[in-house]
Amino acid sequence: MKEIIVATTNQGKVKELALALVGLPVTLVSLAELRESLPEAEETGKTFAANAILKATHYSLLTGKPCLADDSGLEVDALHGAPGVYSARYAGEGASSEECNQKLLHELVGVEVEQRTARFRCVLAYVDPDGTLLTADGTLEGMILNEGCGLGGFGYDPLFYLPAKGKSLAEISSEEKNSVSHRGQAVRNLAQQLMRYYHENRGY
Repeated sequence: MKEIIVATTNQGKVKELALALVGLPVTLVSLAELRESLPEAEETGKTFAANAILKATHYSLLTGKPCLADDSGLEVDALHGAPGVYSARYAGEGASSEECNQKLLHELVGVEVEQRTARFRCVLAYVDPDGTLLTADGTLEGMILNEGCGLGGFGYDPLFYLPAKGKSLAEISSEEKNSVSHRGQAVRNLAQQLMRYYHENRGY
């Protein structure tokens, strides 16, 4: 079994990836499961792809093992793509999800419904010590509500309305969310690439 480091301490993300990679001779290990703590990667990229590649490269070099990393966030058209790569810290370093949501609502005061289009975007990067780089992305289109709806999900989910569902991301089940989400799309896309990579280049 080949061990792949996943650049997260979120076991939920690790489980999601593991399910998508069933059938491959790989074992996923989160940063929280490593015996030694590693210095965090500095997310200095200007795009989701740049940050995902930066993180995957950082932890692959430190561990000498292949690494998977993701970067994701919210892009609001009326705000010229903000908060973008700063989604998690939109209201400042250490800000809570509620504080980020409130700042977003404040920035959109007076913006008409039809102009509140937005999307969640996710980029996954796989870096192997042999120099291989694979990337995959996923996008979920929607609208920003005037106030939060629903108690599920996390982050901006209560404000993100899905016209096709007639609900916010925080109002649908986790199964529904995974089937349409930006991260779910990226995971399935990368899983296909990894299967081809291992079967074609590693003889599996």
